Amino acid sequence: MSIKKYHIGLTQWGLKEWKGEFYTDDASQDQFLKQYASVFNSVEGNTTFYRVPSADTVLKWGRQVPDGFKFCFKFPQTITHYKRLKDVETEVMEFLERFEPIRTKVGPFHIQLSSQFSFREFEKLEALCDMLPPHYHYAVEVRHPDFYDRGKKENRLFDLLKAQSIDRVTFDTRKLHSIKGGDETIRAAQKKKPNPPVRFDASSSRPFVRFVGANDILNNETYLKEWAIITADWIKDGLHPYIFIHAPDTFHAPELARYFHNRLAEFVELESMPQSPKKRQNEQLGLF
Repeated sequence: MSIKKYHIGLTQWGLKEWKGEFYTDDASQDQFLKQYASVFNSVEGNTTFYRVPSADTVLKWGRQVPDGFKFCFKFPQTITHYKRLKDVETEVMEFLERFEPIRTKVGPFHIQLSSQFSFREFEKLEALCDMLPPHYHYAVEVRHPDFYDRGKKENRLFDLLKAQSIDRVTFDTRKLHSIKGGDETIRAAQKKKPNPPVRFDASSSRPFVRFVGANDILNNETYLKEWAIITADWIKDGLHPYIFIHAPDTFHAPELARYFHNRLAEFVELESMPQSPKKRQNEQLGLF
């Protein structure tokens, strides 16, 4: 039974190290997405930040996932970082058009702004929001300190997103940056990931959370329980959250996401998360 009340996923589906651990022993790379989508009902589409996929690739992805699955594709860096939202209408429309054939399997588009994109450029964000086609959903991630002032600038951002029914992305790296003397994957993630303030208020109907903590369950427990409580409240209020679980070492992300789902089920009635393809394979072999 698939998960219905919210969407949960990871940063990718193509990690080769999951073969024989999360995926089946004999899984080919062409089967990774289908196996991934048999457990999770969403995924961050980070690859589109660097390169827009071909039309054939988009159709192929759409065929491999069931109804109800949602890709959350990231806007290309040419739009958000190189052109910094200036004169981007053509690029935006061409990008969104690429996913029309799988529209029903597309969740909120992730618009991640540069850490240099400050309130001085706010009018460009307003213009972008005005041009976005309303038949899709969107989530905006801001990183500049201007948008965390708990004052005029942050309020302007929240009012804009609320008026346009756009969600604000919460990027929670508190646990990651609290770790002292972690392993190489921890240190690499600490250098790469920003540490913005965390906001728990929702600007629209699809709260969008990206959580990055430790590689193990024990050291994430406090934060994942906190997010489980908040997510449960959103669901009870009629919202439909999108929760993405990262790990400094992506290998550990599936077990962390499963732990989060099980904690969430303590606060709101949920379907069980399906077992991993590898575990289903083991159980099937055990029948013979």
